[in-house]
Amino acid sequence: MATKYNMTKKTSTLRTIDLFCGAGGITEGFREAGYVSLYGNDVMPEAIETFKLNHPGAIADCRPIEDVDPAEVRTQLGLQPGELDVLVGGPPCQGFSINAPERFLDDPRNKLFTHYERFLEEFMPKTFLFENVPGLMSLDDGKVFRHIIRIFTDLGYHVTAKILFAAHYGVPQERWRLILLGSRHSEVQHPEPTHFATGRANFRGGGTMTFQLLESDRERLLPHVTVGEAIGDLPRLEMGEGAEVIGYTIDAHSPYAHAMRNGAEITYNHYAAKLFKQNIERMKHVKPGGSWRDIPHELLPKGMQRARKTDHTKRYGRLRNDGLSGTMLTKCDPHWGTVFLPDQDRTLTVREAARFQSFPDTYKFIGSRVSQYEQVGNAVPVLMAKAIAVQLQAHLELAKPKTKTAKAKAVAQQAA
Repeated sequence: MATKYNMTKKTSTLRTIDLFCGAGGITEGFREAGYVSLYGNDVMPEAIETFKLNHPGAIADCRPIEDVDPAEVRTQLGLQPGELDVLVGGPPCQGFSINAPERFLDDPRNKLFTHYERFLEEFMPKTFLFENVPGLMSLDDGKVFRHIIRIFTDLGYHVTAKILFAAHYGVPQERWRLILLGSRHSEVQHPEPTHFATGRANFRGGGTMTFQLLESDRERLLPHVTVGEAIGDLPRLEMGEGAEVIGYTIDAHSPYAHAMRNGAEITYNHYAAKLFKQNIERMKHVKPGGSWRDIPHELLPKGMQRARKTDHTKRYGRLRNDGLSGTMLTKCDPHWGTVFLPDQDRTLTVREAARFQSFPDTYKFIGSRVSQYEQVGNAVPVLMAKAIAVQLQAHLELAKPKTKTAKAKAVAQQAA
């Protein structure tokens, strides 16, 4: 099983650029598959600093995408149209999310995909990856999604769309992402699941655009990676303990933990935040797998005292060692999600959240802890990105012009 998490860097000439790159989750997944990143752009300064630190060979550009001229970037990189192997990225998803308080078609964030289109037109890469939240499917009754597909198709790309579940690729997390793959050569199929996991697909396309696993698939696939396997080896902390640089206290206890360490002796961003007195008291009542429903009525926030038991299922939640984590959020606040540890009375550290996103332990996040949580929560899970990268790699290999064999060349010369 350990071989499924091989993170050894391979030699490759396949090149990517990453738009809306954030801290670099997609770029890291592609790096682990052997690609070379040439350029990343994001408007968040701390995220770009993180990207730059972990991908020093790439140009890290911290500007609004509206201010970037794709032709200047292409010239700077020394590429001709059609030479780039993969354009990756996706616009910020808040405006598309089904969890957003309001979803307006005129939200400026929902128009950022047009700047992705500008880069696509300028670089005309061999393939592309466009990712977002499944909520994009239902925005304005699907009109935005269909418009995006039409734009890509009109540019000459074969486009395929699928909603992928991160846990199907060895990520210990319930997280769904809409993945569009495009190629100038032919259709690209999305990577098949390698791990058996199930999740609630409560969005448009959940029954038609996801991989539907059967109970019989359990035998042929690896089991999903659990919360305990993902973070159980990290140093145990009390609230207020930890450090930005910290050594391990026990050996890696699972193939996943071993792969995340990848031979390193230290890791980063493992600090346990202190909680307000009210949340400490609430946390004591929440069992593993439980939520705010376990908390006595009089201890709940006033607003939640009026909530129905069927509402806010993840709030004040405690993880289970034998389950998956919930979707990593951009803030580690018990009022918004499942952030209490299964067997420690505290909330997740940045490093534990990064483990759930499958970032290797050598990946260091820059900025305040608030910013670090945001960077981790906004990222695409690394191992899911890697699975897509491997799939595109195989596609690009098949799309290469076939060279004549030495015998064929000799026959051709004789005929001439």
